[in-house]
Amino acid sequence: MATLLHEETTIKEEETKNIKTIELDGDSLTCDILHELGYTPTGFIQLKLSDEAKERVIEARKIVENIIETNSVKYGINTGFGHFATTVIPKSEIEQLQKNLIRSHAAGVGEPLPIERAKMLLALRINVLAKGYSGIRLETLEQLIQAFNKGCISKIPCRGSVGASGDLAPLAHMALGMMGEGEMYNPLSNRYEDAPKVLKENDLKPIDIQAKEGLALINGTQFICALASEAIVRAENLVRVADVIGALTLEVLRGTFKAMDARIHKARKHLGQQKVASRMRSLLFTTRKKQVEDNSSSIEYEISEISASHKNCTRVQDAYTLRCIPQVHGVVNDSVVFCKNIIDTELNAATDNPMVFIEKIGSKVPCSNCISFNNDIDHSHHSIEDVESLRTDKENDEQIISGGNFHGEYPAKAMDYLAIAITELANISERRIARLIDGNLSGLPAFLVNSGGFNSGFMIAHCTASALTSENKVLVHPSSNDTLSTSAAKEDHVSMGPFASLKCLDIIRNVEYVLAIELMCACQGIDLLRPLQTTPILEKVYKLIREHVPYYDKDRFLNPDIEKICELLKTGKVWNAIKDDIPEELH
Repeated sequence: MATLLHEETTIKEEETKNIKTIELDGDSLTCDILHELGYTPTGFIQLKLSDEAKERVIEARKIVENIIETNSVKYGINTGFGHFATTVIPKSEIEQLQKNLIRSHAAGVGEPLPIERAKMLLALRINVLAKGYSGIRLETLEQLIQAFNKGCISKIPCRGSVGASGDLAPLAHMALGMMGEGEMYNPLSNRYEDAPKVLKENDLKPIDIQAKEGLALINGTQFICALASEAIVRAENLVRVADVIGALTLEVLRGTFKAMDARIHKARKHLGQQKVASRMRSLLFTTRKKQVEDNSSSIEYEISEISASHKNCTRVQDAYTLRCIPQVHGVVNDSVVFCKNIIDTELNAATDNPMVFIEKIGSKVPCSNCISFNNDIDHSHHSIEDVESLRTDKENDEQIISGGNFHGEYPAKAMDYLAIAITELANISERRIARLIDGNLSGLPAFLVNSGGFNSGFMIAHCTASALTSENKVLVHPSSNDTLSTSAAKEDHVSMGPFASLKCLDIIRNVEYVLAIELMCACQGIDLLRPLQTTPILEKVYKLIREHVPYYDKDRFLNPDIEKICELLKTGKVWNAIKDDIPEELH
């Protein structure tokens, strides 16, 4: 049944000259590039393989073809899978074996991946296959690229993968459409439709799956990592704008910038903490070089009118949610960097099983075929007298090896860790919102509105932030702490990475909303402090918000305001409004 999707951007004829081409080589993909591939409308961006990748793919395929011709037995080529790994498949049924694999493993359920994330999944699988460890035919890989470039993407359910042996179910759905079965997104009608119809209307041919190719298409961590890449990109944006919003709130609450003293943060050494403190200083006051009479220079500081208005107050220090912004936001910054390193590595990792190696050397394990056992050795006894029979000077030189690179533990742990870290931005933001709306703490009208009682102001906006923050505290429970045995105990430890990525994105969405509510409240606070001005850089943020959301003079339908501000935050417009005023090393 056809499913109507959100309409993609229509491409004008004159814009087609500006198509961006991304060359995949299996080694250079990043979270940012993959996110761009997913969220750039079809027709504005396309994929191609590097020449080196093509050569590796061709050479690896020759090894697979040789296995078939010589009737050697190798897992995944002429055997069953998982629990059926010891079942040898006749040569005449090898191609059907691979097709059966795709069909049987396309057992996912639930809502389909948004088309942008499905595009990321396909692009990432192409990149991994380009490494040349899969044994896939170059022709098959090129067909995947053609489908991506035309925007024809299989319908992929969100649920069904445990993250080892790879993301089997979602990747099987991805491959199923390319075989001409199931459903695919049709860019011509903006709907999911029957795959044969979609392929035909877009001048694409179904892939004729051959030996090893079914397994090559579905064995890997690409579902986890496609979603993880989006999580990383959005988290990087959040750690920057959280500082901007925190600085604006500090101004409205008439806090002190003394806690941002560089000496404090240098003494603790953490890079993220020092970076946040530096960002906060860039936001809270202006510095410039001042020439003196002896031609030397000194630094001149300029604080905001709001800051100057309370410089003689008796407050000794601020609450933790203001004073400890560098410490709390800082560790989130460091955590995002750590997780990004893991995911960027995994995007370019060979995650197939078995793996095809063009080189015969470098295994660093003994060749077991060269180790002989005498018939009279008592294998039930712990000691073996014929020690020479256990020795060999030959290294294993097999070119098709079974291993466990499909296991999703690395990205699963990264996503659980990212979820734990990014949740803290909502935790501290919600507490700052509580201070902003509490007249006893802020010195402003209760709930940031005049005529309180007649107007409720931002009372329930804070409740929304509290609800989302509480929801995160449940979602943040690590998925990768769990495991279940599958495939008749053959796959007896799994990562649960797919759910780690899915719920990490849910947490990030909630954090975006909480920060948007804090930004809305902080801008209202600026209005209530007028005619006093904040710093020039923070005035730019205030101006951006007021261009889309007016001052809250009396109660009105508040949801559209929150949604508009969240969209400005999520799309990077808040950060872009001031990033040129922030030193590049603090981006």
